[in-house]
Amino acid sequence: MGTPPLSPWAVLVLTLVLLGLWAPCVVSRRPNFIVILADDVGWGDLGANWAETKETPRLDQLAAEGTRFVDFHSAASTCSPSRASLLTGRLGVRNGVTHNFAISSLGGLPLNETTLAEVLREAGYSTGAIGKWHLGHHGRHHPNSRATTWAARTALATTCRPARPARGTAPLPGWRGRTVTQRLPCLSSRTSPSSSSPWSWAAWPGATRRRQSASSRGPGDNGPWAQKCELAGRLGPFVGAWQRQRGGSSAKQTTWEGGHRVPALVYWPGRVPARRTSHALLSILDIFPTLVALAGAALPPNRRFDGLDVSPVLFGWSDVGHKVLLHPNSGAAGKVGEIEALRLAQYKAFYTTGGAMACDGSTGPAQQHQPPLIFNLDRDIQEQEPLDVASREYQAVLPAISRAYAQALQDIAADNVSVADYSQDPAAIPCCNVQHVGCRCHGALGATRDPHGETRTPRLCL
Repeated sequence: MGTPPLSPWAVLVLTLVLLGLWAPCVVSRRPNFIVILADDVGWGDLGANWAETKETPRLDQLAAEGTRFVDFHSAASTCSPSRASLLTGRLGVRNGVTHNFAISSLGGLPLNETTLAEVLREAGYSTGAIGKWHLGHHGRHHPNSRATTWAARTALATTCRPARPARGTAPLPGWRGRTVTQRLPCLSSRTSPSSSSPWSWAAWPGATRRRQSASSRGPGDNGPWAQKCELAGRLGPFVGAWQRQRGGSSAKQTTWEGGHRVPALVYWPGRVPARRTSHALLSILDIFPTLVALAGAALPPNRRFDGLDVSPVLFGWSDVGHKVLLHPNSGAAGKVGEIEALRLAQYKAFYTTGGAMACDGSTGPAQQHQPPLIFNLDRDIQEQEPLDVASREYQAVLPAISRAYAQALQDIAADNVSVADYSQDPAAIPCCNVQHVGCRCHGALGATRDPHGETRTPRLCL
């Protein structure tokens, strides 16, 4: 399906996630989309959010010219589950992706889950992706098999930043389509929030891509990784003080605000209001249903979604988002993927805490909370002092929280849920194309020696 030439792009920036929308010609009326997502970005890594941050002038300009969302959340507090939720509009307990895939993983995002790219391709869009994928690379789990054209010069699995790869581990693969063209060293430092491992995805109506100038970048699939110490991002005011007092992290992997509250911007000249700050409770889960609605497409049938079409919020017609938002365990205490915290209006309830490592090596005790810890975020954004269980406020809000939690679990139990394959095989580690000088393995040509002098076994070329 072809379309006439496109007029200037509009840029929608979500979750730092930068989500780009371009307004095409009057004939089509369907926008182009760009989503820019990067690793481990704290709410305070955006200068528009946190005055101490000086490294994001271009993002700050987008914030000034668009709408900034200050209560926006990733769907999980680690990489693969958050990215799976962006592409499906569903939490990991529904789409099957509850924790990270490895570089040797055989599986990925379950094939019966429909991605945003697949929906938009069916609606006549062309789609493409650049950067970190982290939802499977072996066989049909490769992103090129999920209705998008992909290239990457970043981490296939986890982001790593030591000066050199550890002995016995594979360097990061650099991809072009299904071919690994080089082995990339791990990053020795993070010079600024905007330099961290970005992933971008784009869609435009039909095959025509002619456009005028456009520029957008952005960091956020989850909060900063506390184990990186001074190289980790900035939490802003969302420090999870209750947890910090007991040891352990309150950032990535956790359900504390620092683990999942991320920067978010929307920029679409003429459609999205400029110089606006929204306090609507939104999530990365909302990107799927919102873009599907803006494209005039239909949501996939026979499944339930956790995201909302938040177009009215984007356009400034409303400032109402989720009433209830669920936060799954992403590698801290408890079972991965299980709902361990719940947001209801300004109240946040924790059923499990602890278990994530901080910079100092502490993890904090794993604790189950029945009844749950409840914080009033309007008064206590640092999550320092939970409500007294004997207080009138606690007793008034607990029944509503308990009902919301029970209803959420019942809804998930009644849904068509998927199960991801997390099995691993060393043969699934991608090998390099020997024609590229940046490659360090010779794949199917036989075992070779790596730069440290160790013999490497043959790798299965994709």
